Amino acid sequence: MALDKSLNIGITCYPSVGGSGILASALGEELARRGHEVHFIGYERPFRLPDDAPRLHFHAVEINDYGLFKYPDYTLPLSVRMAEVSRDHKLDILHVHYAVPHATAAILARSMLEGGAPFANPPLPFSRDPKGSAFSGSSTIPDSHLPPHRQPRIVTTLHGTDTLLLGRDPGYGPAIRHALNHSDAITTVSAYLKDQTQRLLDIDRPIDVIHNFFAPRPTRRSRRQMRAELGLHDEAMILHASNLRPLKRIDLLLETAARIRPRESFKLVILAGEPFAPFAGEVRRLGLENRVIVREKVNDIEDYLQAADLGLFTSEMESFCLSILEAMSFACPSVATRVGGIPEVVQDNISGILVPPGDADALARMVELLIQDPARRAAMGRAAQTRARDQFSAEVIVPRYEALYHRVRG
Repeated sequence: MALDKSLNIGITCYPSVGGSGILASALGEELARRGHEVHFIGYERPFRLPDDAPRLHFHAVEINDYGLFKYPDYTLPLSVRMAEVSRDHKLDILHVHYAVPHATAAILARSMLEGGAPFANPPLPFSRDPKGSAFSGSSTIPDSHLPPHRQPRIVTTLHGTDTLLLGRDPGYGPAIRHALNHSDAITTVSAYLKDQTQRLLDIDRPIDVIHNFFAPRPTRRSRRQMRAELGLHDEAMILHASNLRPLKRIDLLLETAARIRPRESFKLVILAGEPFAPFAGEVRRLGLENRVIVREKVNDIEDYLQAADLGLFTSEMESFCLSILEAMSFACPSVATRVGGIPEVVQDNISGILVPPGDADALARMVELLIQDPARRAAMGRAAQTRARDQFSAEVIVPRYEALYHRVRG
């Protein structure tokens, strides 16, 4: 249920297929459903964001590839666009997912709004149309100055990469620390990530842990239709969904699949957020051509989730693992590595099975166990679905974001 006062909220995330973009899109949808005006700002519309929902808006960032720069810059045009949208739509909150470059751009945008000079003079050679999607004519954008009480508050959500990868890089760490120290609030998607952020980046400010959530959409195809489309008969459908980045250990995923016996007992369906072609050779080397089915950039993920019997996740590091939660919501337990924030999502031997990272043989044995014991698998699935509903649903998580927004807005 929404709080009494609706807010104007700007959201910036990476629009690619990944947990942060999916979470940010779902959060925007839920906030709009609760009566808030939500403005997404970025170089591309987020992957799962609907284009016809009320109170959901998208503002494109135009990136110019000037020959002066060896690499096109995104941070500066993003900050200008954030300032424009904040001014024009009186944003209360800029909720940015990842500190760099998004929080950095938000901080710069707010500094522009403090003085007004960047938009007041000199005249700009173009202006955006009222819908914010094109350029036309030649005019001066009005003074951008906003009084302090109207300047947006910055909420930065960390999803992992900022801390666990870039936070260790001397070329990024100080900028990340600066962005976090100048945000009005910081959230992480797991207690594990909070601890890592405080330790690696020496952040002693309060950090709110607000876990990921999943709000399933209605399925379009039945379980039977989906399994028939995939060519499944009596085999167990093992599901893996990820962006295929190195930390997901797709090599270990395939090695695990190759060790499952009997081989005819399963098919592994991989929902790939990026092209799977780099792994095709490994599939052939392991003789898995008839066991692995790949679908790239799937939008109707719920259709696949309802058809799955169990999930398999072999990451060497995870801050949360949204894909496991998605499966849990459809009573699908997972076998996963015990890393990062995954133990906050999965109760070992209750709602799934956790094994040490890097152990393909242990992963395969646990998958075999669940394939061979449908009753245990179903019990774990029920426990997983209950946990997803009670701990990680939109009804539980979104009000926590709303309360945070109102707290920092004052």
